[in-house]
This record gives sequence, structure tokens and C-alpha cells, in this order.
Amino acid sequence: MSERIKLLPDHVASQIAAGEVVQRPASIVKELLDNAIDADSTIISLYIKDAGKSLVHLVDNGTGMDQTDARKCWERHATSKIAATEDIFKINTMGFRGEALASIASVAQVEMKTRTELDELGSYLLIEGSQIKKQEAIATPKGTSIAVKNLFFNIPARRNFLKSNPVEWRHIVEEFNRAALANPTISFKLYHNDELQLDYTANSLKERVCEVFSERTPEDIIELDEVTSIIHVKGFIAKPEFAKRVRGEQYLFVNRRFFKDAYLNHAIHSAFAGTISNEQFPLFVIQIAINPAQIDVNIHPTKTEVKFEDERNVYQILRAVIRKALSEYVQSPNEAQFDDNRFIHSQLNFPKSEISSDFQNSATVSNPGWGGIKESYQQQRNQPVKNWELLFQETQDSAKNYVQPSLLPQAEETADLRVFFQLNNQYIVTPIKSGLMLIHQQFAHERILFERYLQALDQTPIMSQQLLFPKVVNLNANDSLVLTEILPEMGALGFTVNAFGKNSFVVNGLPAELHLEDEQALLDGIIETYKSQQMGEMNKHHHVAKTLAKRAAIKIGIRLKTEEMNKLVDELFACSEPQYSPDGKPCVSKLTLQDIGKMF
Repeated sequence: MSERIKLLPDHVASQIAAGEVVQRPASIVKELLDNAIDADSTIISLYIKDAGKSLVHLVDNGTGMDQTDARKCWERHATSKIAATEDIFKINTMGFRGEALASIASVAQVEMKTRTELDELGSYLLIEGSQIKKQEAIATPKGTSIAVKNLFFNIPARRNFLKSNPVEWRHIVEEFNRAALANPTISFKLYHNDELQLDYTANSLKERVCEVFSERTPEDIIELDEVTSIIHVKGFIAKPEFAKRVRGEQYLFVNRRFFKDAYLNHAIHSAFAGTISNEQFPLFVIQIAINPAQIDVNIHPTKTEVKFEDERNVYQILRAVIRKALSEYVQSPNEAQFDDNRFIHSQLNFPKSEISSDFQNSATVSNPGWGGIKESYQQQRNQPVKNWELLFQETQDSAKNYVQPSLLPQAEETADLRVFFQLNNQYIVTPIKSGLMLIHQQFAHERILFERYLQALDQTPIMSQQLLFPKVVNLNANDSLVLTEILPEMGALGFTVNAFGKNSFVVNGLPAELHLEDEQALLDGIIETYKSQQMGEMNKHHHVAKTLAKRAAIKIGIRLKTEEMNKLVDELFACSEPQYSPDGKPCVSKLTLQDIGKMF
């Protein structure tokens, strides 16, 4: 009888389990930081090489381990934080499962040095692929040093799935900042390729928030501090005027553990209602202290999901605390009768079913009725651009049959058969043989600029106009990484931007055709738009071109002259894909005579 069911060898099981815990270098950073924080460290230094692919080295001054624990901690499910089943329901530490170190050792080469305060000598271990190659006594400072080298050296296929160094580095910085914001009394240092990148001194939470978000000052943020019978809410929110159109500056912690929760995020966002638009996201760093028995953190391998025993009341309290803080800064006319204290200590329930659909990505792009326009246009593609108007020739007599006189262009504009007028400073309208053609001026201009910028990136760079007075721009660490990544592409598009110290850049020139505006706001907007795109190393040029096109395009509400509308339509139909914007939204739609007839 054949035995089809087999037990996996321990090293294979560890490598499979590592897939849940170790997804990228940032996963190792998170686990090592958790252990260092649990060891009561006051100084933590993290050394990274090649975005963590070659080295992740963490040094702390915590309690350290003796010789026995130093070897035992690399075994699967070895932990000092759980002794019985009921301990799982009162977790108050970062790491607790005892699987992280074993998973890391199964897919990397690891060196560890550790010593307790009572021991004269420490322990040194060398581990490769779960196998302990060496263990000996050495002289080493109190604390623990763990160096993880050559991640996925024994699983090349997994290594191939890692992203580019800038992308992996951003994930590491994000994990580092989460730990720093959760533990402001600990000193953190982050090095990359032997250069100090981030240096956070032990301080108050307010000072730590201003360190992490270096472009924010203490005057830009509002403090939260409210104690209730259920939770203690402490932290800071930025004033509404500093809200951005992309996520990335939102941090929720429960008992110093970072977690993600769409339900509670909605509570925060709804508290800002009336002060920011639905498309904006406020900066917040909020720490929730709660009895560990009232939450479950053992839900997901990455431990970023938390289940609350009384989630509805947490929602109400969090929302009320933020609204109370905002009410002292800004008064919203429609919220004048709101009593914040009544809600903070109430036991009201708020059903999840009432969560707005604003947080669901349900937007769809409809067919703009391209139909006959597309076919006719394709027939004209090889003809000179100036002949495009043959598609839209229409006698003035027939035009009067379907266009109200009040919407007609001025008399001097109708002398030419190419009749254009602007509707609501948003659409360019022109009669065609089958009815009316409407062009969305912003989407059309985005398409024009997108193709122009792609050509500049691939062939001919755009001229730069030098500023009379260069402007220094300060960014936070994450935004600095994004800008550094796209600086070569921005140079080809006419930007002259150079690094100017830590997280600072000097703007010496802008594209000649770009309207002069606040340089800080311009770069912030470009970075926000770029981060909101779906990044891919193979089409990085597309993302940069799309980002600047969206930023530089004429916006809704801008009044255009007749010659400007003529030029815009000419350039649109000279594009390779005139029917859609870079985001896939329709640039052109058609209102046929049949559609108009149905109105009557």
C-alpha cells in the first residue's frame, strides 16, 4: 500500500511558514523592531544595505539573552510571552507567537550577538537556512545584535519577486516610522548603505510627530487626550488645511501596536466632515490604550489587524474625541448644536451598515459613446491634422435646429464652420453631422500633456525656465524618497531640482510652459499624485508623465478663448489615443440628434 500522505521536513515547513511572515525586507525590520521594543531597549539602531536585500542589521541595548535562550529562540514556536492558552487573550507585547525568528532563519543567513547584564560573556550564533553552523562565547555589549544577510538566498524564485530598491526602501522606512511613532521614548537611528537617514531622539509624542513629519510644526497639529471608561485616546491630528488627497499619513495604534481598521478610519474621517472634502485624508497619529483582554491581536500573521470586543463604542468615542478637538480650532455651521462630551461617555451603538460608500472604490468608467466618431477618426488618422474639421462640418441652418440660440457662440466666431463654445467652463461643445460633440477640457488636456511628456522622457527633453530666486522645499522622509526616485524623469520634463541636505531640495527651474506657482505646493502635489498611482517598474515613465499631466492640465472652471479651444481640439485629435484620458476616463462624448429628439 502506497503512502501518499507524508510529513514535511522541518526546514521545508519553516520555509513555507516564512511565506506568511517574511514577505519582503520590511517584514524582517518589523519583527526585529518588535523584539527590540519588547526587550525594554532605549536605543535602537537599524543598518540597511541594498534596501534590505543584502543586509538588515538591528542593534539594541535591551535585556539580551543568555546562552540557552540565545539558541532556543531560533526554534519554531519558541516564545517567552505565552505559557498557557489564556495568555493569548491578554497580549500586551509586540511579538508573541515565536515564529518570526525561525521563519527569518529559514530563508536567510543570520548572525546574532547577545548578552545579558549579569553575564560576563555573551553568545554568538551563525545560522544558515535554519541550520546552526556555529555557537560560541564572545565579548559583546549588553543587548542584542541581529544581522540578517542575503534574504531568500536559498529560494531564488522568492527573491525575484522583490521590487526595486526604492520601493523596498520605502516599505522599510514605513515600518521604521510606525515603530518610532508608537514608542517616542525610545531613540531610533536608521542607516542605509552606511549613511544616516533618520535620527529620532527620545522625546515626547508631539516632538516625535514633528520629527517624522518634518514639514509639520507644533502649531500645525492638534492634541488629543481623553480618558473614558472603555479606552484612553491620546495623540495628534493635523489641522484640516494640511489634509492631502492620498493616504499615507494615517497611523492608528492600540496598546502601542500599529493596526489597520477601515471601520475606525471612517470614524476619524467622518469627524472631519465639513472641514475637508471627501477626497482628502487628514494626518493623524492616534494611540488607543485599552484592556488587552478586550481585543484580539492574533488574527493575521502580520499582526496588523485587531478585533475589538466593543467596536461600535470605540467608533463613537474616537469620532467624538476628534470632533471635540476640531471644534476648538474651527467651527462648522452645521455642527453648532453638537455636544461632544455627551458622546464621549455614552454607550450609543453605531451600525457598520451605515458606513458611507466613500471608502469603497466603486467608481466605474462608462462608454462615452465614441461610436461613429471613433470610426470616422480612424479613417482620417493618416491625413494632416488640419483636416480633422471635415469630421464635424455642419451647416449653420441645421445647427440652429438643435442648439438653443442662447448657447450659440458669438457672431464673429460662427463665421468659421468650426464652431466652438464653452459650457460651464468645463466642456467644449461643437456641432457635428450627427448632433453635438462634447469635449472635457481637463481630461483632453491631460491626454495631450501625457503624450507630450512621454515623448520628452523617451526622446526630446523639455526646456527648463530658471527661477530668479531658487526655492528650498522641505519634505518628510517618505516624500523625500519618492522625489529622489523620480528626479531623473522630472529633469527630462523641465524641472531643475537638487538635493539640499536632509529631506530638503532646492528648486532652480521649472518647465517653461508650466504656470509659475508655489514650488512647495507643486512638489507636494506631484508626489501625492505619483504615490496614488499603481506603481510598476516597467512603466515608471508612464506614471511620472501621468502625474505631471494631471498636475499641469487646465482645470475645470477655467474660461478658454476661441483660439485656445481650437488649439486644444487640434492637439487632442493629433494624439494616438484621443478618446481617453491617461486614467481611462472619456475625453469625448456625443449627443446625437436622436438623443435630442427624445427630449421633446
